[in-house]
Amino acid sequence: MKKIDAVLFDFDGVITDTEPQYEIYFNDLAKRYKLNIRDFASLIRGVTLPNMLDIYFSDYSEGDKNTIIRETALFEQQMDFKFIPGAEAFIKYLKENGYKTALVTSSPEAKMTIALSKMELENTFDTVVTANQITKGKPDPMCYLLAAGNLNRDPSECIVFEDSLAGIAAAKNAKMKIIGLSTTFPKEELKKHVNDLISDFSDLEKVISFL
Repeated sequence: MKKIDAVLFDFDGVITDTEPQYEIYFNDLAKRYKLNIRDFASLIRGVTLPNMLDIYFSDYSEGDKNTIIRETALFEQQMDFKFIPGAEAFIKYLKENGYKTALVTSSPEAKMTIALSKMELENTFDTVVTANQITKGKPDPMCYLLAAGNLNRDPSECIVFEDSLAGIAAAKNAKMKIIGLSTTFPKEELKKHVNDLISDFSDLEKVISFL
């Protein structure tokens, strides 16, 4: 078995606790556009905005879709980005101990530029893969395979920290080791899909033991 020396992170729900904000925003969006879908925010976690529009707004006009894009971009510019407990210390440990790191997110580059600046994480990750760089979103493995390629690592050398079902499926399809975070979905929903499960990164010794 190859040694794991590349650590790949999803962003929302893994490094930052933004899901409560998204829950309010996207459930309100579904209500305003009369989608009649209960807990819409939960359904689209880990899905890129273009994929969301293709799947759930295919019958809406281009004007409506463009309005949603603009509204979402404005919302993301104004979001608060707070660390998941222990995430900042874990990232620091990885950098100090020579691990390669990647941020792999379904969010657009514009949002990530703002978020990483607010969190003082600019230039922290060896590679950042956003929705702008992929043509197939999670659960397709494209994003994680692209990150591994950017790091010059085989998937077997990578471990992924994910919170969403779509993201976990993407990492699984990429044939990477997966640690689930129960920040967004209940442990019961995640545990059968991951190699191990944590609530957050507070127990640094345990998290390091996965590497």
